[in-house]
Amino acid sequence: MGNILQIACDGAMFNRCLDCALGKAAYITDLKDNAVALTTELEQLIAAKNDVMTRVLNAEHQHKMKRLNQVQDWLSRVEALKTEVDELMGRDGGSQEIDKLCLGGYCSRNCKSSYKFGRKVVKRLRDVKALKGEGVFEEVAAPAPELISVADERPTEPTVVGLQSQLEQVWRCLVQEPAAGIIGLYGMGGVGKTTLLTQINNKFVDNPTDFDYVIWVVVSKDLQLEKIQETIGKKIGLYNDSWKNKNLEEKAQDIFKTLSKKKFALLLDDLWERVDLKKIGVPLPKNSAVVFTTRFVDVCGGMEARRKFKVACLSDEDAWELFREKVGEETIESHHSIPELAQTVAKECGGLPLALITIGRAMAYKKTPEEWKICD
Repeated sequence: MGNILQIACDGAMFNRCLDCALGKAAYITDLKDNAVALTTELEQLIAAKNDVMTRVLNAEHQHKMKRLNQVQDWLSRVEALKTEVDELMGRDGGSQEIDKLCLGGYCSRNCKSSYKFGRKVVKRLRDVKALKGEGVFEEVAAPAPELISVADERPTEPTVVGLQSQLEQVWRCLVQEPAAGIIGLYGMGGVGKTTLLTQINNKFVDNPTDFDYVIWVVVSKDLQLEKIQETIGKKIGLYNDSWKNKNLEEKAQDIFKTLSKKKFALLLDDLWERVDLKKIGVPLPKNSAVVFTTRFVDVCGGMEARRKFKVACLSDEDAWELFREKVGEETIESHHSIPELAQTVAKECGGLPLALITIGRAMAYKKTPEEWKICD
């Protein structure tokens, strides 16, 4: 006699199998209702998202607040889920899959396709409902933290005509990756080097960057490394009574330890000779930058400047524009002879912004040709 194999099937196993079969079948039988529910629930979710966004924008624009991270995360997840639902349902809202149903919706002409689609609809429906439940926020924004500028704003003239393009060139060198390292600005006295460096410093105040420190140091002809260290120490939080009594090398070690872990811009104004950055404790810049001004192009070589920019005298056109601005239209137009005399005086300034500004201010209220001839 052959062996008779008997497979025992208890009631619990039978029920589980039945539930599984019915559950899978429900993806097809409930497909039409679930698709409608998904569309409706998504519309409600988007409406809730728009309400939250209105509150966020009002808080940001009217009250200068900052949206909460959890709110931004929820908004992003809503947008991502909407995209997923739109891709799933397609332009026809899933009607192609629904049209495959037959026998009053209890079966499909392509059961495999309808089953897969129905399962995705149920999952997205569950996700939409969950996001709706998470989208109830008592607060959507908080007071924005006070921004601490990495640079101390310095008083200066408005950007001198003719220097704007150089300002943008140097700024690009600073904020591009990697930063340019050591940059030299050279030119004769009074040509606008300090003004340009000051504009660079102040640009850090108005433009967010990933620099941790922007340090301004006036060096001048009487080079004193201790004074440079003192200025740097105050800026980076090292300076106190104890630190003042350390020697040059000890201070250099402290400065190096701090700056080597930070991204910094060291702005050195008016170099007359090479400054040994190592003796000060300034690490050779990698992602950081050192920008200096000097009258001598040889100093750019001594400092091993990776980039150097010549700050030249203004063209006749730019010089006249600057001079006219400082004198003022009222004075220029006060007598028919003054414009020609003023142009002569402007040319004698040799394109030097400092001279143009100083003399222009001095002549601002000279409204007779005699006064201009004396100046001439």
